[in-house]
Amino acid sequence: MSAGGAAILAADEHGGGAVHYAAASGAFSLTWLLIALPLAGAAILLLGGRRTDRWGHLLGTLTAAASFVVGLVLFFGLLDRSGDDRAVSQHLYSWIPVNGFQVDVGLLFDQLSAVFVLLITGVGTLIHIYSIGYMSHDPGRRRFFAYMNLFLASMLLLVLGNNFLVLYGGWELVGLSSFLLIKFWEYKPAAATAANKAFYMNRVGDVGLALAIMFMFATVGSTNYDSVFGAAAADVIGYGTITAMALLLLLGACGKSGQFPLQAWLPDAMEGPTPISALIHAATMVTAGVYLIVRAAPIFDQTQAARTVVLIIGAVTILIGCVIGCAYDDIKKVLAYSTVSQIGYMFLAVGLGPAGYALGIMHLLAHGFFKAGLFLGSGSVIHAMDDEQDMRRYGGLWRHMPITWVTFGLGYLAIIGFPGLSGFFTKDRIIETALAKGGTSGYIYGGVALLGAGITAFYMTRLFLMTFHGKARWEHDGPQAKHPHESPATMTGPMMLLAVGSVFAGGLFVLGSSMQDWLAPVVGEHGEAHHDISPAVVTALVLVVSAGGFAGAYLRYQLRPVEAVARPDAEVSVVTVAARHDLYANTFNEVVAMRPGQYLTRFLVWADNVGIDGFVRGSAAAVGGLSGRLRRTQTGFVRSYALSMLGGTVLVVGALLLTRAG
Repeated sequence: MSAGGAAILAADEHGGGAVHYAAASGAFSLTWLLIALPLAGAAILLLGGRRTDRWGHLLGTLTAAASFVVGLVLFFGLLDRSGDDRAVSQHLYSWIPVNGFQVDVGLLFDQLSAVFVLLITGVGTLIHIYSIGYMSHDPGRRRFFAYMNLFLASMLLLVLGNNFLVLYGGWELVGLSSFLLIKFWEYKPAAATAANKAFYMNRVGDVGLALAIMFMFATVGSTNYDSVFGAAAADVIGYGTITAMALLLLLGACGKSGQFPLQAWLPDAMEGPTPISALIHAATMVTAGVYLIVRAAPIFDQTQAARTVVLIIGAVTILIGCVIGCAYDDIKKVLAYSTVSQIGYMFLAVGLGPAGYALGIMHLLAHGFFKAGLFLGSGSVIHAMDDEQDMRRYGGLWRHMPITWVTFGLGYLAIIGFPGLSGFFTKDRIIETALAKGGTSGYIYGGVALLGAGITAFYMTRLFLMTFHGKARWEHDGPQAKHPHESPATMTGPMMLLAVGSVFAGGLFVLGSSMQDWLAPVVGEHGEAHHDISPAVVTALVLVVSAGGFAGAYLRYQLRPVEAVARPDAEVSVVTVAARHDLYANTFNEVVAMRPGQYLTRFLVWADNVGIDGFVRGSAAAVGGLSGRLRRTQTGFVRSYALSMLGGTVLVVGALLLTRAG
């Protein structure tokens, strides 16, 4: 049934689950503008070339802001609706009308896509404004803003598509945009290498998503959300098939969100300009995996096996991000691994099923505020320290950068779960729900999340103290002495707004279960969890563990001098050495995937050269050699030809005589 009908009812023919979408009308008929505005900005800036250099950054920022305004209008329009009318589908055009394979390009604006639209365009606009100051002296600033606009448009297409194939289109465009932005300073070999690594590793996950879509069409005959989810809810898809779909979707999610075992690309992506780090880690790319799982909730609801795998991946990734985050001295890489860990919390939440889908989204939104603030704050520090990113070369910056210190500090307190700030409300709820799962598995997942909270408090306190407090370790750097100063208003303004979100967003989300109730029509009712351990006790445990992490970092990095150079591997623990090498994730990927791939490629090249090409070349050589020898018999002398004829005649006559004699 077309997504543009008066109302869309995807009721499974075999009975059971139905999905209702209202047709777009009024303001919702302009949903396409959300994508078209930043896309038009990107097109103008790329096609206009150097003629747009002087004002390209302003156009890029205005198109992002205009998209945010449209998102606000649609969001408030959605608030005025109720029930099924809060899921509005807009049919744009038929994309692939081939016999039984019918794919329309359509957009879906519902409770889930609405919150993502506001996050992407709102935080994205602030990052655009910040970039005006951060990239002010970069000769490629216009091209940078074009790529940023393309990134926003791609992510908006991903979250607004009303079928999996349109989502896949946005998914691939997000990968392209990230590649262009990570390698923006491609004159740096590390940036070009990081972009290639991100692109290749994401292709692994993308294959999973592509195969999942193929499974859907082969099983249901459609890739539309309404048809697929209706069939899943009606329980007409076999358990093995729906589990395979869910696991393939999970593979795609792991690639985009940097989750185990595809997490190694995310820290390397820090080679791009800092605003891109903020955009990737807070508002766009890494949130796509969480969105995909929550959007596909009706599929995951039907397979406990797939949800268990999601839980395991989330728990493992929490610890991976936390442990490695303790070992790095590069401020952006520490924040990158904190993102890996925090996305792990979101995967852990959505792996809990209906009880955790909304909690994962709540933490994602809160994380969007404080992680964007932290990355922009780190960019402010790097900007002031002449591109120095080693925290061992910082110290005492709070006196010179008071606004950055305060805004970064609020983001730091939010991520460690300081009482009253965003992380306190969202992360604690995930830990409570994991423990409420009950049984041994519940205590394991809850214990991992609790341990992660303590380690997060340790490495984030380490980062904060090494950067802003203690002795200034940059004052005697010789003729290249640094003179840190506060960043311009175009940079500090967005940081202050994000700091406000870091303080208040989490509390607003949990107030009266507002976010859980808002998302319930999409992800199902969350219900009341049975708590073996009361929430008050869990909160106390989290605070005690986090306080322990804070105390450990304070004793080590505030009360003792920070060494200017990290000690060599021979002088530190085995765990520290492993963490400095990313827990050997790159080595593992090289041994398991890259080297076998190289050997396979070399074997195929050898087989092609020796087998196929060898056969062709050998055949040609044989024909050429035979013809060369035959050519020698053509001498041009009549006596030679007469002798040949006589010899032939003798042979024929001899053969006939022998035949008769026999």
